[in-house]
Amino acid sequence: MATNTKMAFSRRAFMRTTGLAGGGMLIGFNLFQACKPQVTIEPPVDLSNLDYKDFNAFIKIAENGVVTIFSPNPEIGQGVKTSMPMIIAEELDVAWKNVHVVQGKLDTENFERQVAGGSQSLRHGWDALRQTGATAKQMLVNAAAARWGVDASQCTVSEGVITNPNGETLGYGDVVTEAAQLEIPENVTLKKPKDYKIIGKDAQNVDIDEIITGKPLFGLDYKTEGMVYAAVLRPPAFGQKLTSFDASEAKAMPGVLDVLTIGDKARKLVEAQPNIANILSTSDKVVVIAKTTWQAFKAKESIEAAWEDDVKMESTEDHDKVMNELLDGKEFNTMREDGNVEKAFAEADQILERTYEAPFLPHNCMEPMNFYAHITDEKVHLVGPIQTPAWKAGAVSAMLDRKPEEIELEMTRQGGGFGRRLYGDFVLEAAEIADKIRKPVKVVYTREDDMNDGIYRMALKYRIKAGVKDGKVTAYHLKEAAVNSNMYGLIPNFFPAGAIANYKVDAAVYKSNITTGAWRAPYTNFLAFAEQSFFDELAELMDVDKVQMRINLLKKVDAEADERIQYSPERMIKVIETAVEKSGWGTKPSNVYQGFVNYYCHNTHVAEVADVEIENGQPVIKKVTCVVDCGIVVNPLGALNQIEGGVLDGIGHAMYGDFGFENGKPLASNYDRYRLIRIKEAPMVETHFIANEIAPTGLGEPTLPPAGGAVANALKAATGNRLYKQPFAKFPELLKPKKQEIIG
Repeated sequence: MATNTKMAFSRRAFMRTTGLAGGGMLIGFNLFQACKPQVTIEPPVDLSNLDYKDFNAFIKIAENGVVTIFSPNPEIGQGVKTSMPMIIAEELDVAWKNVHVVQGKLDTENFERQVAGGSQSLRHGWDALRQTGATAKQMLVNAAAARWGVDASQCTVSEGVITNPNGETLGYGDVVTEAAQLEIPENVTLKKPKDYKIIGKDAQNVDIDEIITGKPLFGLDYKTEGMVYAAVLRPPAFGQKLTSFDASEAKAMPGVLDVLTIGDKARKLVEAQPNIANILSTSDKVVVIAKTTWQAFKAKESIEAAWEDDVKMESTEDHDKVMNELLDGKEFNTMREDGNVEKAFAEADQILERTYEAPFLPHNCMEPMNFYAHITDEKVHLVGPIQTPAWKAGAVSAMLDRKPEEIELEMTRQGGGFGRRLYGDFVLEAAEIADKIRKPVKVVYTREDDMNDGIYRMALKYRIKAGVKDGKVTAYHLKEAAVNSNMYGLIPNFFPAGAIANYKVDAAVYKSNITTGAWRAPYTNFLAFAEQSFFDELAELMDVDKVQMRINLLKKVDAEADERIQYSPERMIKVIETAVEKSGWGTKPSNVYQGFVNYYCHNTHVAEVADVEIENGQPVIKKVTCVVDCGIVVNPLGALNQIEGGVLDGIGHAMYGDFGFENGKPLASNYDRYRLIRIKEAPMVETHFIANEIAPTGLGEPTLPPAGGAVANALKAATGNRLYKQPFAKFPELLKPKKQEIIG
């Protein structure tokens, strides 16, 4: 969608749409009297004591010129707390250097989609955030013009100062009272991209000073007077339930205040909302209440608990077998079907079929799961890191049989989310404990708790089959077998949908008692590797150029004729051509082995090229060139952080991420047995943006999926071996360099 310069909003529509914006935080613009020229800036004021004049759900301005902007989505490291305020500040026309940002609370009356997930915050918020800033600015200008008795169109604005034709000036704070009484204008002019002063310029993370100086920002930092800590003993294996326990030793330990059980309210919630069982064990759990986390953790370790199998105890070997049976079977949900793949395969000159496999993965957020709860007869107060605050507030309301208006939920900055904090099982635990002890309490997980009782990326397999007739790809059949859930409905309409006449996507699922859910870039985080590795091998079978084959397929796509198509073939070709140029594709020295990938997901087009060299007899990933078309880049510095982080996360888990189960019990509970990428293994990432004036799309996830495929294709070039299973490091024999031919 191209950037508009003119918008018409009614007052009612404006108020609704501000609530629909995709994310952000509470923002204060410390303008003070500095809005007026030749006035000394006063010391910072206490924002909590300001007499704010409401403009709308996003912006409040005090009479001394301080501006507060609400943009309430959770901040999980994706940068919305910086980038979304930048959009409002741009259209409001204030200096970014004067912006102060604070996290907003859950507010279901004024906001919608207070969610961090799917890389959608900027995409959903772009128009509404610009409209909000521009409308507030116009109201201020109208108020100043009325005071001067001039036409508003004759006034100009720069960094919060309004100037009339006679050169007289007023700061925003001077006219806030009058402006607040005015009707919201229905027509405002938005800036053209060429006039942006804030958007497109590097901006540091607004929390950077607090982060590096250790100021309290995160859920683990949150404390209140009289708060106690809870450590929870959960079933050691999926499918087990508690039968008895002995906590006599724990109760005698220093700092321990109580030992109790929870589970009754959770089970009642599951009865009313069965889907909650997908994220929450219904077994009783033993809870230690103590004065400190360490005291709670140590006491929990001393508890002797007995558990019994409640359902079938599952193992990775079982999952592997059942997924193979699903792929070999005939029971599928067909998610898209074009033409007749069976007929095309029957007529094909050549057929290629391959199967790709991926294990479960934990999320491993740097900040372990935690949440605070304090429950009284009057209110339920919840505080902590959660990606879906409205969903969890509603679940707590139902579980405790409390009115929704009695639930107050505050969001802290989150030390990583990656999908784990979408589910909030830890919020429900905190609420049930707090309801039982009626004290302010914080539930804190250990790393072992986090990995043993996680909500994992599901194990899954893809089988891809392609048919070639007369040198052209004429058939393509993708089958998915997954634990608990299948790809969401848009994915079958990603590339190569629309490029191949006979095209089919089938999905089959095995329901497990192991809790699974979204993991950064759901499904595509592995599918991209499978499909893009397959395309490389298909090009080798056809004896055609790997990059040109992709471009030729893209040129066949008519996205206007097929409204199901999610990607733009033109934008995809552009990122491919740019990646070829910037990476030096095909022109590197003979000791540099390259792998190419292009991929679309989360509304963003990406191409990546990985460079691998052989050092000391081992392949080493030296560099990844990444080209991204995400529309207008709001904050290039933040965008680079997301892109590079996504690439490294994708490489790390493709190379090393391995997680499984034996009789329901996870095979790893900490980093001694779960391998992550290390600093010395991280390649250089060189990023290039496609410049355009299209509305921005997400960056939190799109660069992760292609990374594994780019590396796999580069490793094939270096070793001669194709990789079909992740993690690659699990198969060291396939990572040995190919033997060089000896001449002479």
